[in-house]
Amino acid sequence: MRDIAVFSGSAHPELAAEVCAHLGVPLSPVRVSRFANDCLEVQLQANCRERDVFLVQPLVTPVQENLVELLLMCDAARGASASRVTVVMSHYAYARSDKKDAPRISIGGRLVADLLVASGADRVLALTLHSPQVHGFFSVPVDHLHALRELAEHFRGYDLSNTTVVSPDLGNAKEAAAFARLLGAKVAAGAKQRFADDRVSISSVIGDVADRDVIVLDDEIAKGSTVLELLGRLRELGARSIRVACTHGLFSAGALKRLSDQPDVLEIVCTNTVPIPAEHRTDKLTVLSIAPALAEAMRRIHNGESVSALFDAP
Repeated sequence: MRDIAVFSGSAHPELAAEVCAHLGVPLSPVRVSRFANDCLEVQLQANCRERDVFLVQPLVTPVQENLVELLLMCDAARGASASRVTVVMSHYAYARSDKKDAPRISIGGRLVADLLVASGADRVLALTLHSPQVHGFFSVPVDHLHALRELAEHFRGYDLSNTTVVSPDLGNAKEAAAFARLLGAKVAAGAKQRFADDRVSISSVIGDVADRDVIVLDDEIAKGSTVLELLGRLRELGARSIRVACTHGLFSAGALKRLSDQPDVLEIVCTNTVPIPAEHRTDKLTVLSIAPALAEAMRRIHNGESVSALFDAP
């Protein structure tokens, strides 16, 4: 793969290094500096001319710093005559700002998509966007991966004969149903109402969870308020055991500890789309690597092969 160049921003260099190890290419260096007036400057320290450039940078805390760094990387690659610039964004934080649900409110997901394209991105490789319509915010091709296969492979190690996959809300029910099909399990969903960013109410659970082994599936867990609210309903309905799974384990504001402290939560499973500091991890946490899937998608993009074919085989 002589004509490929992979660069990583500051957000998650460990993921980028693991992706490069699977691709068999070096991770090219990037210099990020800051002027006296607090402005960032980015230099890609490897040749980009007529090369297929991939920029690995999830939008994680500090989101605004990492976003500007990514925009500058795109601009630097375009200015260095890259033949194509692909943004590998394992987590798109602004995807949650996907609709106008209050007067005079911004739709950040679309605005940031426009910024990425304006800065020089020719293509985006994303993973488990918060909602399907975010895909359409980009005016360049988007390859949208998911981590259901990796999560399913992990849970197949358990006895799934009495398992129900539970979505915390109806919006994620379609993904939960797809996950349940991979496991040969039943599916259920919570009836959720959100009052604020961290205040939700789940009035009921639609589906059979009584005396069943439950896997709670969500796309991301930030403060964990939704999952904690759902756990209360599952206890009331008599769930036999509970495991929690998500793609993006953000675990902000001590969410991981709060979930781990729940005695009936046996395991919390996420992928490494975002960095999880070692000091924040608990014995109940299992982190699966998404790097092989990202690397294979990048290889297929580079070779002009089908990326959707990744999901065809069982």
